[in-house]
Amino acid sequence: MKTLTNVLTKTVIAASVMGITACTLPSDDTPTNQEKAIALLESIETGDAAPVAYINPNEYTQHNLAVGDGLAGFGEIMQMLPEGSAKADVKRAFTDGDYVVTHTEYDFFGPKVGFDVFRFENGLIVEHWDNLQDLAPANPSGRTQLDGPTEIKDIAKTEQNKALVADFVQTILHDGNMARINDFIDNEDSAYLQHNPGVADGLSGLGAALKAMAEQGMSMSYSKTHKILGQGNFVLAISEGEFLNDHVSFYDLFRVENDKIVEHWDAIETIPARDTWKNDNGKFGFQ
Repeated sequence: MKTLTNVLTKTVIAASVMGITACTLPSDDTPTNQEKAIALLESIETGDAAPVAYINPNEYTQHNLAVGDGLAGFGEIMQMLPEGSAKADVKRAFTDGDYVVTHTEYDFFGPKVGFDVFRFENGLIVEHWDNLQDLAPANPSGRTQLDGPTEIKDIAKTEQNKALVADFVQTILHDGNMARINDFIDNEDSAYLQHNPGVADGLSGLGAALKAMAEQGMSMSYSKTHKILGQGNFVLAISEGEFLNDHVSFYDLFRVENDKIVEHWDAIETIPARDTWKNDNGKFGFQ
């Protein structure tokens, strides 16, 4: 397979010109920001260098702390991939203003599930965040970290659904006020479908998992929510906290239906020690 690494250097040199060209095509031919983000991720697998032109060559802020800043950091990580090893299969994507969110199955230094967030300015990517977690077997309800609905619906309810999720994250995950749980999730196990690899469906599954963690002295706490992004029935909450006694980033994706949360996917990533960071931008830093 012709890899992205083999042609990245020439593409980086030409990226400024190509980026301007991409942004000035006739409107019918210009890809959306969401299409650009997906194409860039898929290029990790296909080796197509053209989507690198969707990155602003002069301004690309990287929040993956294992990757250097700018196009140089992007190129360096591509060079580290063994030939023909990469996989990037985008399962879900949505757009919220200048942000594009993707939910992807990776084989990127091992099988993983990942959420990526791209911020665009003038049609080019200027900032990137992500959260990666190793792929695991199906959970006790037989669900995987990636299966389930993908269709964006209820666009008119985007802001209402984002507010619902923000309230849930603050009230339940931050404050632990479980007396209000039915304001967000109904009691029947079929009313809340769970894709976390260690948790079964329903409030009963969530309760059992939290009880087991407590009995083993394992902690989970949310200390700050940094961003809520959504489109229609899908809402992503990006938070910081503690899990299994590690400092972590929580990416929680919720599907909302009829004003209730009905499905959940997530990825939890440990935030590495400061002296190991490849850039100085931090894990969050949202505008």
